[in-house]
Amino acid sequence: MTSISYAVLVDAGFIKRKLGTQARPMDADDFERFIDRVIAHRELQDMRLHRVYVYDAAPLTERVVKPLRGGEINFASQPIAQRSQKLHKALQRKRNVAIRMGDLAFRGWSVKPAKLDWDGEELVIRAADLVPNIQQKAVDMRIGLDIAALTLKKIVQVIVLVTGDTDFIPAMKFARREGAQLYLVPMAHAIRESMYEHADLILDIAPGAADQVGFNPIFEAFSYTRSP
Repeated sequence: MTSISYAVLVDAGFIKRKLGTQARPMDADDFERFIDRVIAHRELQDMRLHRVYVYDAAPLTERVVKPLRGGEINFASQPIAQRSQKLHKALQRKRNVAIRMGDLAFRGWSVKPAKLDWDGEELVIRAADLVPNIQQKAVDMRIGLDIAALTLKKIVQVIVLVTGDTDFIPAMKFARREGAQLYLVPMAHAIRESMYEHADLILDIAPGAADQVGFNPIFEAFSYTRSP
């Protein structure tokens, strides 16, 4: 093994969409299996793992009143909030994993897109046609800050970024300017050409497909410690 170190940075919102469905959302085991396959990739075999960073947002816990007599909504009791809390607790116990938490903000209500496809002259909106407008805050910023810290402090020489979001291109460019290599894991997502331009290597690891190197589990129960 060489002295080269790498860190895996995971956009949790992206990986949830790739590994889960509405009927079967991603859980901690799904996450662990996929990250094991990333770590087992042949391009990383001779390097030392520094840490896996997971970037997600804490679930909403507030209560709001839905318009049009839709009643009170308690976000904390919704299945998606309970699943997120369970996932975060499980990941906190994984070895070499650090969770960076952003926030979710409730921004009112939106009409379901399917409802707006109506081509008549009048449209009747009912409470059931409304969905909460929720925005994620500070997650992208935390990924950018960690990429800057890891490269400027020379903690790692390789950044492995699991995402397909072009918002991270400035951080990718920064890492390369500071001498680090940027490996991108788009999970078979159709990324834009600009992401290819600012990545040194694309690791083709599709959701659910076996990596060529095989399975090499590295996770185990471990106390969680926050660190840079």
